[in-house]
Amino acid sequence: MIQEVAMKENAVITIISITIIVLNMMMIIVLDIKNAIMMATMAEVTTVTMAEIMVATMAEIMVATMGATMAEVTAVVMAATMAEVTAVTTAVTMAEVTVVVMAVITVVVKDVAAVGAGCFNLINN
Repeated sequence: MIQEVAMKENAVITIISITIIVLNMMMIIVLDIKNAIMMATMAEVTTVTMAEIMVATMAEIMVATMGATMAEVTAVVMAATMAEVTAVTTAVTMAEVTVVVMAVITVVVKDVAAVGAGCFNLINN
């Protein structure tokens, strides 16, 4: 009788431990996703700010030295270049973050499945 109670207590403790591990891993995943979003947001803000500053500065210089036509050409070229750089940077960052998050999720699922199988065996024995 005491052994059965002890086994049930051990099973409950194991389940609680697994739950804590899963919650911790989920928190890590959420933090990784938050960090990735923050990095992407900062990259976007920086890109937009730098693009606006560069376009404005170049436009003033070109208008003063080369005329309105050259200023318009430069603005179009700068906007297209910055858009391409931003797209590539965002794609690479998101791909890297996805790989890391998927690796963590794979490890967590395997660990939880193994621990869960062990708990199931404990309970059935």
